[in-house]
Amino acid sequence: MKSLVRYRPVTCKSALHPVRGLFPHHWDLNVYRGCQHGCKYCYALYSHKYLKQENDESDQINQTNQIDQINQTNQIDQINQIGRIEQINQTDSDKNESLAGNYYNHIYAKTNIVERLEKELSRPGRKPEVINLGGVSDSYQQAEAEYALMPDILKLMIKYKNPVNISTKSALILRDFDLFDELSKVSYVNIAATVTTTDESLRKIIEPDCSASAKRFDFLEKFKKTDATVGVHVMPVMPLISDSLENLEPIFSRTREIGADYIIAAPLFLRGQTRKSYFEFVKNDFPHLYDPMRILYKTGHLNKEYKTGIYEKINSLSEKYNLSDDYRKSMNLKLKKVWRDRDAETPQEKKPKQLTLSQFGATPF
Repeated sequence: MKSLVRYRPVTCKSALHPVRGLFPHHWDLNVYRGCQHGCKYCYALYSHKYLKQENDESDQINQTNQIDQINQTNQIDQINQIGRIEQINQTDSDKNESLAGNYYNHIYAKTNIVERLEKELSRPGRKPEVINLGGVSDSYQQAEAEYALMPDILKLMIKYKNPVNISTKSALILRDFDLFDELSKVSYVNIAATVTTTDESLRKIIEPDCSASAKRFDFLEKFKKTDATVGVHVMPVMPLISDSLENLEPIFSRTREIGADYIIAAPLFLRGQTRKSYFEFVKNDFPHLYDPMRILYKTGHLNKEYKTGIYEKINSLSEKYNLSDDYRKSMNLKLKKVWRDRDAETPQEKKPKQLTLSQFGATPF
């Protein structure tokens, strides 16, 4: 039986968090903690274990407005979810959950994030550095239909002409088409969608609560009418499950059809809690692949020769469909204009050296 999703409002002390490493953005903004999409390869499962500590130190759960409380017993909870009362029975897995709850089923909405973001963006001398909208959890997951926090966030980005990246698997992003369109005219905007397969039967297994892959291509095609850079992320490519040419080629073909600016692809990387969860998924849904998969990842990393074979397919398809993997080209051009415009408004300030993208490697956002 599918677990009932619980939404819980929280307040945050900071909207933006600095990003370390070779990424094409300096800040990450996550509207939600947890993600309802339920992707079997999700790398962010670890993040909920820090939530209690973060709540103690910086995030204060709004107890009076909680939709529900996590029960550690086997009793029946009554919760109000999206305007209706439902009864649920806790499962055995619920009993073992920490206070932070399950990443897929306990979604925390940062209800004061717009106010915090305004304060941070309005600080004197702040530079227009790229903000990644949802590096840990999807900004347009189902909870966004309930809380509608993104429109006001985008209005602030427009107000401060702040460049943004966003990658989503949800067609809900089209609700805010006009805001992204407006932002793309005054700053750099990159809109991407992760697509791992065009086979709906497979998609429903590995990404059960995401928009259909066809709908993701559809919204990318619509965003091509704006000034935003549009891309496709084929990440992860799952060995033995989604790495065949029969699975990959339709993705590259459709990417070419919609006129996307780039496509980037990379094989599955397993570590920590994701590794354990993913192998459990394979054992349950693809039992015949369990042992071969364990062999491929026996060192903790994907077998080197197998990984090389995946990249050979990716490179071959990129060449066949004349697709670029350079997501930095348009970023460089558009960010230079952002800086130039900002310098024109504040000529006494020098162009921020830390924003030159020649520093960045090929690590995708």
